[in-house]
Amino acid sequence: MARICNVSPATVANWIDQGHLKGHKTPTGRRRVLGADLIAFLGAHEMPVPPELAQGRGPDTVVVVDDNASFLRALVRTIENADLEVELVEASNGMDALLEIGRTHPAVVLLDYALPDMNGYEVIKRLLEPGRSLDAEVLVITGGVKPEEEERLRELGVRTIISKGNGMPAIIEAMRQALRRRKAA
Repeated sequence: MARICNVSPATVANWIDQGHLKGHKTPTGRRRVLGADLIAFLGAHEMPVPPELAQGRGPDTVVVVDDNASFLRALVRTIENADLEVELVEASNGMDALLEIGRTHPAVVLLDYALPDMNGYEVIKRLLEPGRSLDAEVLVITGGVKPEEEERLRELGVRTIISKGNGMPAIIEAMRQALRRRKAA
């Protein structure tokens, strides 16, 4: 939003906090604005609307879920620096992840397997309950899972399980591939 409006991120945060731009805060303190609300704001202030935003083809949303605050910050920073053109939404536990996934309908979910309130399998299982649909590709990030746990994840449709030990480049590459598959579909 800051780039589109040609202002600093702090200015956008102030606009949201002061009620000039309709938006909300995520559980992790980041501010989010729906595309339609941003278009309305731009129009009301006679600012140009980028064609990709006007056509509803803004950046893909990625929900990043990890309970380790320092790893989550490092992962978000790495993704932001990877020039993937995605909108990031953070969550630090399974329940917040479910809420953010339901609210944002992301293209990709980067999901830590071991969360304090439920594990990755339980999060995905809840997303697949009757009456719900999951259009996102889920990438599970783990410090290690047993082979039977990995098999259960694959049965739910998880294509990619990434070991944290493989480092940030492996996570970024897996995200790139998931986003390419999404665009190709």
